[in-house]
Amino acid sequence: MSTRLAPKHQRLVLLAIALVVLIAAALIAAWGLRSQASYFYVPSDLIAKPPAPGQAIRLGGMVQKGSLKTDADGVTIHFMVGDGKAHVPVSYSGIVPDLFTEGSGVVAEGRLAPGGTFVADNLLAKHDENYVPRELKDMTEAQKQAAVQETTK
Repeated sequence: MSTRLAPKHQRLVLLAIALVVLIAAALIAAWGLRSQASYFYVPSDLIAKPPAPGQAIRLGGMVQKGSLKTDADGVTIHFMVGDGKAHVPVSYSGIVPDLFTEGSGVVAEGRLAPGGTFVADNLLAKHDENYVPRELKDMTEAQKQAAVQETTK
């Protein structure tokens, strides 16, 4: 009497082993990335349930009109980000994106300081669905089509 598995059963065993290895790899990857996760907050969520001190998060909302102030160093800016329900003061040192203006959308990556100010390490300016690049802004529709055709050749 032979103790070898039939070919059909061998394939099932190999499939089960492959599935276990795949699940284990996914769990290891998720465990390794857990400290790299950056949660997204809007101002009202950030005020209602603040994150742990020093935790990397993303704050998204609209830059409040009249809130943008630049320090004497010319590099550090302070502004308020709001969502219609609440607002959070933000401080950022660095080069500001071209699309960053008062009244525009922004996603700030950073940490919440003990005083309640969000200290941003990076700013991502958002534009609306009607965004047109500066180069195409003053062109006629025909010129825009020609420029698009030229870049897709």
